[in-house]
Amino acid sequence: MPLLRLIALTCWAALTASIAAAEEVVLGLSQDRVAITATFDGSEILIFGAVKRESPIATDAPLEVVVTVSGPSEPVMVRRKDREFGIWVNTDAVTVDSAPSFYAVATSAPFSEALSDTEDLRHKVSIHRAIRSVGSTVEGAQTFTEALMRIREEKGFYSLQENAVALDEQTLFRTALRMPADLIEGHYRTRIFLTRAGRVVSQYETVIEVNKVGMERFLFNLSREQPAIYGLLALLIAVISGWGAAAGFQLLRDR
Repeated sequence: MPLLRLIALTCWAALTASIAAAEEVVLGLSQDRVAITATFDGSEILIFGAVKRESPIATDAPLEVVVTVSGPSEPVMVRRKDREFGIWVNTDAVTVDSAPSFYAVATSAPFSEALSDTEDLRHKVSIHRAIRSVGSTVEGAQTFTEALMRIREEKGFYSLQENAVALDEQTLFRTALRMPADLIEGHYRTRIFLTRAGRVVSQYETVIEVNKVGMERFLFNLSREQPAIYGLLALLIAVISGWGAAAGFQLLRDR
């Protein structure tokens, strides 16, 4: 029996490798760099590509495409508020070990059809599996992670867009992902999965760079490298703005 199992596993691995080699992603991006300026109000990234094949299109199961874009991950403190003595106060708190600052998933079919739970666990594609939270001793710690997901979904930082990837003739695909204005700088990991019957047969990865430029970059660097000068500059700008507003109102009153 062990020998039969070994033969079966070897055949399955060979079949998987042949399918993966038969279909590969050729990817394109409308832009691979996002510049954050003083007037930046978000950006839309168009992700498009084609499937390169060495053999005819398989007919056993339809091809599906799953696209993910993930921003830099960082620990996040999530607090729970309760009403005590007539006021809302922080009670329990949980530190989520690692949560992406931005995470978007787009699929060509309903998520459960495009990717099996086993493959989702292996590649950490879904939003809740992209967040890592371990070791908390607070009762109901999972609810804190769910609250974090809900808050960031409401603000547009997390999203699952099912049936948002257009797939033509199982060969050409495209989708557009909206990135909000409050992006943080860093490498935004972009992954594309080709799946059949919920199983990943090929994947491709690239990076979108998000950086501050111009005055935004100057002020950001100044605040980190010379905080005292940055504070004085901010105070000076506030004084000049206040004086300018007062002078403007005085001019209108004199008329």
